[in-house]
Amino acid sequence: MPVDVIFVEPCFPANQREFVRALHAVGARVYGIGERPKEALDDGLRQWLTHYEQIGNVTDEAQLERAVRFIQSKVKVDRLEAVVEAHVMSASKVRERCGIPGTSVRSTFLCRDKPAMKEALRQAGVACAQSIGSSSPDDIKQFAARVGFPLIVKPRDAAGASGTERVDNGPELDRALARFGVPQGRSVAVEEFIEGHEGFYDTITIGGRVVHDFVTHYYPNVLDAMRHRWISPQFIVTNRIDTAPAYGELRDMGQKVITALGLETTATHMEWFAGPKGLKFSEIGCRPPGVRAWDLYAAGNGFDIYIEWAMAVVHAKKAQHLSRQYSAGIIALRPTQDGRIAGYQGVDEVHQRFGKWFIDEYLPPPGTPTQPVEAGYMANAWMRLKHPDYDTLRGMLNLIGQTVKVIAH
Repeated sequence: MPVDVIFVEPCFPANQREFVRALHAVGARVYGIGERPKEALDDGLRQWLTHYEQIGNVTDEAQLERAVRFIQSKVKVDRLEAVVEAHVMSASKVRERCGIPGTSVRSTFLCRDKPAMKEALRQAGVACAQSIGSSSPDDIKQFAARVGFPLIVKPRDAAGASGTERVDNGPELDRALARFGVPQGRSVAVEEFIEGHEGFYDTITIGGRVVHDFVTHYYPNVLDAMRHRWISPQFIVTNRIDTAPAYGELRDMGQKVITALGLETTATHMEWFAGPKGLKFSEIGCRPPGVRAWDLYAAGNGFDIYIEWAMAVVHAKKAQHLSRQYSAGIIALRPTQDGRIAGYQGVDEVHQRFGKWFIDEYLPPPGTPTQPVEAGYMANAWMRLKHPDYDTLRGMLNLIGQTVKVIAH
């Protein structure tokens, strides 16, 4: 008997259509709820979707619930899925109200509210940075006096490094709290700064058990990458996860986090640090990673990761094994200044040297307005490569960073 799945917002961002494609491919009947008119659906979505409902805002619980209940009046809905950070809370609340299986409101809240997340994980024995969530400047300053600087200040429900600031002393903390609106009553997350190497650990889980996992390393850490134009930041997914014993501790921690937060069948995205204080958990999202990291996992393992996600959701099993044949990575190429892109240097050279290892690239044409450094890894130009040897790949990406120049005026 076909499984009936509602998928929230199939049109945007662009890779949302891949989730719909995969659900249809594994035999589900897919019902889309989104903000764009039906005429905006491309030919693929028209083929894969059994039905589509347009609403004004998919994060508005009342609108989303009305659309879900309308579909429930026609079919027995088996799953309601949302894979964008901004959509997961409204989806979980509507899911519970409508009696549809999936990630609970409690689990979703703990994956979004950083202080509550850390408290729950500390109680489960997961090593985390010391943290506080508060709207009281006095309480935050007392925390700072106890823990010491530097500290990290961020929105309670930030995704990744979005809105995150490092503060190194009292005056900087005061300015950050003012920018976040804490004196006016806004609550923020404040955390101990953890020194060390940063990366992420991503999974697909079925019934709370990890069935596929991936370890990715940042070079340099995200806050440094988002602060400095001269850096061409990278992240690289390793193919050594099954052979390097050091990853065992990270995998154990990831499973412990999933269990403690009550996550069942879902994609997850976890950030971590490893340094003088050992391995420390940073945060988790009950969704796939951003910055199209799944493309790298697919290229490194020669498999369709969207099909694997859909198999987990629809059939509660995996269909493919990971080859770990390649490490795969991205390097972000920053324009020389803000303005408009005028041209490139060094592109032909790196194509000649590493052409067989390229996955893809994005080089905006001359005249394209630049995006600010803090807009992220794919905001301007980028290149993605793979190689059987992790260290060789990292050297290739380093050389690309030294060779390719994005000239802007």
